Parts: sequence; structure tokens; C-alpha cells
Amino acid sequence: MIDLSEFESISPYTDEEAVKALNIVAENPVLMEVSQYFFPDESPDYLQNLLKQVKSIDDFQVMVMSKVIDWVLEHTAHNFSYDGIANIDRERKFLALSNHRDIILDPAITQLVLFRNGIPLTEIAVGDNLITNKFIEYLIRSNRMIKVVRGISARELYLSSQMLSKYIRLNITGQKSSIWLAQRQGRTKDGEDITEQGLLKMLDMSGTADFKRNFEELNIIPLSISYEYEPCDVLKARELLISRTSKYVKAPGEDLNSILTGIKQQKGNIHLNIGTPLTSEEIEAASECDKNDRYQWIRHAVDLRVIEGYRLWKTNYIAYDLVNGGNKYSEEYSNYEAQAFIDYMERQLDTVEKSLDRESLREIFLRIYSNPVLSKELLAEKLELPGWKLQWGR
Repeated sequence: MIDLSEFESISPYTDEEAVKALNIVAENPVLMEVSQYFFPDESPDYLQNLLKQVKSIDDFQVMVMSKVIDWVLEHTAHNFSYDGIANIDRERKFLALSNHRDIILDPAITQLVLFRNGIPLTEIAVGDNLITNKFIEYLIRSNRMIKVVRGISARELYLSSQMLSKYIRLNITGQKSSIWLAQRQGRTKDGEDITEQGLLKMLDMSGTADFKRNFEELNIIPLSISYEYEPCDVLKARELLISRTSKYVKAPGEDLNSILTGIKQQKGNIHLNIGTPLTSEEIEAASECDKNDRYQWIRHAVDLRVIEGYRLWKTNYIAYDLVNGGNKYSEEYSNYEAQAFIDYMERQLDTVEKSLDRESLREIFLRIYSNPVLSKELLAEKLELPGWKLQWGR
């Protein structure tokens, strides 16, 4: 058994710690309100009683979290689908490198898919900015959450990155647990799913072999989640607009509000694609590049799968045509559906402060939905270039 005692400050709770924490959570008065929201047909103390029956983290996942995510999908999604489950080798732990559209739902939906298919759940890397009080910390660290420290000095960040990198590698190579990690810090707010090069450098920090071996042993599987109606769409547009002229500073409780909005907001259709693992051939080709080009190669291999796996919805096609003032994808939707999306957008824009420039806000909002179409188009153009598929191991 591998020794992870040095990672106590960032690791999820043990079973014993989780049971203790969840018993404390069970006594919080707010739990009755939460219980009635997710389980309206049960008694107000239903969730409290469930938590008191939990004897392990697996119990918490099966008895509570799976039921909550089932409720979210049943009440806020039109249809949920997934594919690519066969790409997971059940005999190997893996690093799920996912696009990131919603703070909680992206990893939670991934866990539900693994649970439904009898695959051990992953641990989940989450920024410590979400831990705003003990109540939330008890819940997320009982939910296999790895704490990613943010808002620290460059020196502290380096040391923290080393620790996180080592923790991820030991869990995967020691066959203890798979890990879910977003392909970038923070959610994608502009509709473009791009892997951060710095993230790949962080993963390589803990490697003790050559570049090829370091990335092969992580068994990277890219994931792509697609929402017909983007969680927190207008909040993302608002943040991007404000950021054009000044540094965006989050208000107290803003992350919690985004979590709750993402859970409650109607999301239409949702699809999760589980991509093929990065191959030894791709990683070897990357290792033959110079310095940062090696990480760029890995980044492109991940991005290729994320974009390929992203499912486009009517909302994406409508937004693309509205942004470009044309009807290129008009066969993908009806006039009624286009007007319904426009009406939805205007209602969303009405929910933020009136002082913001409406036209600019509308443009950003539409690009959140249209950029995935553009990404698909650009990818298709590249795939037509001689040798491009061969270059990227496809």
C-alpha cells in the first residue's frame, strides 16, 4: 500500500474522517431545506437520516450523491447521454482530463456514469476557493475532493504544484485511485475548450523517468461534456464583459451562487464523451520535440479529443448563425427554435445589472454558444491538411 500521509492537507477524507464530518453536517439546520429541495416526497429529515447511516465514502456516493445527481438530471435536463465507456481499461487507474463548463456538475456527472457502469469513482481536483466554510469543506472532502490551493505566492504555488503532481501520480501509478482534473484552471467561460500548458508541466513535475514514461504512466483519458444550455451562461458573459475594462473581483459568496445556479438552471440536453486514452505513439512523438513544444503536442492531442467529442446542439448552431449574420446551419433548427433561443437569451440578459452594455453582453453570450461550432470547423479544416492526422497520431 502506498503512503500518502504527506498529502493530508490536500487529500480527501478517509472513510473514518468522512463519517465523522457527515455526522456533523447532519446536525446543520439548513439540511432540512436542502433535503426538501432534492427529496420533496420524503420527510424533512430524510437527508439527515441518510447521512447518519453512512459508514464510508462509498456509502455517501451510493446513498446520497448518486440520488442527488439523478434528481438534477431528471429535473433540470431534457435528456442525458454518454458514450466511450469502453475506452476505460478497468484494470488501470487513469487521469480524466476534462473540459470544464460547470463547477460541480462536470465531475459529478462523470462519477454517476462510472457508478452506473461499475467502475470505481475518481478523486476530483477542486480549487480551495470553493471551501468557503466548514460545512462545505466537510461535504466536498467527503466526496473524494482533492484540494487545489489557489491565491498564493509564486514560491508557494511551485511547492503546492509539486505536491499536487506527486499526489496525482502516486494515486494512479499505485493503482489506488483515478483522478478527475479540469483541462484548465477555472471554467471555460468563452466556449473554447483549450488545455493549459502549465497544467501539463505541473503533471510532469513529479515524474522520475523520461518525458515519455512520465506521461504514459498517467494514462490520460480526455473527457468532453456538452450542455445544450450552458450552466451560468449569463454570469460567464457578465464576468467576461467586466474583465474587458478592469480586473474582475468575485463578490463574497459568488462561487457558491454559481454552484447553486448551475444545479438549478435548466440545461436541456447533456452529453458526456469519454475519449480514447493518449497513445504511446503520440507521447513518443511529443517527447521528440524541444522544450515547450513537447507540452504543446500533448495539449493538441487532448484538445483534439475534447473538440471531437463535444456534441453540438441547436443552441450552438443558432448562436453561430446569429453571430455571423447568416444561415449556414439553418437546416439544424427551425425558425421557432431560433426565436425561442433568442427569447431565452434576452431573459437571461435581463437578470444582470442594467448598467452593463447590452449589445456587448449579447455578443459575448452568443459567442459562448457559437465558439464550439467554430472549434469544430477549425478542427475539420486541419484534418483535411495533408499529414495532419498522421502528425497527431490519428
